[in-house]
Amino acid sequence: MTDKSGPLRRLIDVRPGETAALLWASLFYFSVLFAYYVIRPIRDAMGAESGVEKLPWLFTGTLIAMLLVNPPYAALVSRLPRLRFISVTYRFFQANLLVFFALFLMGGAVVQKWAGGVFFVWTSVFNLFVVSVFWAFLVDVFSREQGKRLFGFIAAGATVGALLGSSVPAFLAERIGATPLLLVSVVLLEIAVLAMRRLSAIATALQTATGVAREEAPIGGGMMAGVSRALSSPYLLNVAVYMLLYTFTSTVLYFQQVDIAAHTFSTREARTAFFGRVDLAVNALTLLTQLFLTSRILKALGVALTLSILPLFSVLGFGWLGMMPTITAIVALQVTRRAGNFAIARPTRELLFTVLSREDKYKAKSFIDTAVYRLGDQVGAWSYTALGALGLALPGIALYVAVPVSAVWLLNAFWLGRRQEKLARAGELDGPAVSRATAS
Repeated sequence: MTDKSGPLRRLIDVRPGETAALLWASLFYFSVLFAYYVIRPIRDAMGAESGVEKLPWLFTGTLIAMLLVNPPYAALVSRLPRLRFISVTYRFFQANLLVFFALFLMGGAVVQKWAGGVFFVWTSVFNLFVVSVFWAFLVDVFSREQGKRLFGFIAAGATVGALLGSSVPAFLAERIGATPLLLVSVVLLEIAVLAMRRLSAIATALQTATGVAREEAPIGGGMMAGVSRALSSPYLLNVAVYMLLYTFTSTVLYFQQVDIAAHTFSTREARTAFFGRVDLAVNALTLLTQLFLTSRILKALGVALTLSILPLFSVLGFGWLGMMPTITAIVALQVTRRAGNFAIARPTRELLFTVLSREDKYKAKSFIDTAVYRLGDQVGAWSYTALGALGLALPGIALYVAVPVSAVWLLNAFWLGRRQEKLARAGELDGPAVSRATAS
């Protein structure tokens, strides 16, 4: 196949022989995020419909579902080759979507109410798995050197998918209803499977050309290995704290948004359209930031200051929300926080793991990205409910809880960034030397 990297090389450093893999990977991630963002506003609308007082139970259900789904997924990974277990995983979610479509279309009021709660939990599990499977596959295909050059472009493709995905419910939910939109996600997941298969077909040739050989089987070990390694290292423990504080503040803000939306919009379609417009604004701002600012900010400020941007903004944003508890303030803070996370904080946070051993990258990182993330959800959800029961309203929660927590998060982020920079300067990137990073 003739390499047609000429036009792309004006944007990124793509080498001969990499173009096909780059484009298929971009289509893969584009389709995954497109599929998720079509149904995300439907989930949020159903969460608002259930009432903010029931959200903690839905978040608890999400954690339980995650624990139940992980063992069979691990069995698939251990027993099936890469191509098959990824296909089975995505098509399992496609089948689930078709079941929900039938329930929402033909079920009575009671069935739809219960299905809505299940769908909320299911979507939260779906999002984690489809994205995790994508990245696990991608690091199996591309080398680290290629990842540094190409992952930014692939991530921008995902943002385009999220942008288009959020525009679908924003413009169509009130015209055709929310339920038919589930079929859009079914089609997009099939496109993702096809893109994955094409990328897998050229992976061997790609790895041979770059001199990198990988086994398809993932690294062994269970969840407890990740727990023990994360808890034995002050550095990894602080990464876990960073994740916990981020998810805590995100959940608090999400509950405030759902609470206001439930009182502002009267129908599921109106709430779906509202949440779709919020997602649309988030992804538009994310894409602009990724294309024009992310690399420049990292280069100018370094890891410590760049990692501190989101918690610093959270201190200021929650302070503003405490003084002006309006839907405009909620949306502004939500949009800028989420865009800041996707475009700036998330890629910077991933750099924290580049100074660790390969074992820590896969085991401890997996524990932090899944269990700690969901734990933050739980703490935020039940804390919000408890504070409300004690009579603390939105302004008080923002000023007296979210602002102090964000301040602690800011200190944590700056320490982590400085520690990462120190380890990176010492050249502790791989091999035995990095063991000091997990023991100090």
